[in-house]
Amino acid sequence: MQDQQTGSSGPRHPVGPHDVGGRPGPMMIKDEHEHALWERRVDAMMMLLTPPSRKLLILDELRRNIEALGPGAYEHMEYYERWIAAIAAAMIDRGVVTSDELGRKMAEIETRCSAEQEP
Repeated sequence: MQDQQTGSSGPRHPVGPHDVGGRPGPMMIKDEHEHALWERRVDAMMMLLTPPSRKLLILDELRRNIEALGPGAYEHMEYYERWIAAIAAAMIDRGVVTSDELGRKMAEIETRCSAEQEP
């Protein structure tokens, strides 16, 4: 049986929100801009976690974790938000950090940031 969307008669693989496969996607904005501090930190984390000598994160894991984001999350997250979600998932999978530890640290940072913003 031939697939009506692709014209292929081969096995049909699930299509994730990341796989637009020739379908129209959201408009890309290709402007240069200064990255926010948190985005630069996410990029730095990637540089620290991916050297083969550390074996903490493989780029295939990052891609797989990004592709595993649900449609709502993938479509509404920005580029570096997807990266940090994928990094966190990989670190939890590898046992580097637990979900509880990560949650506590995030709450601590949120409290500190809120206190810094108060007059």
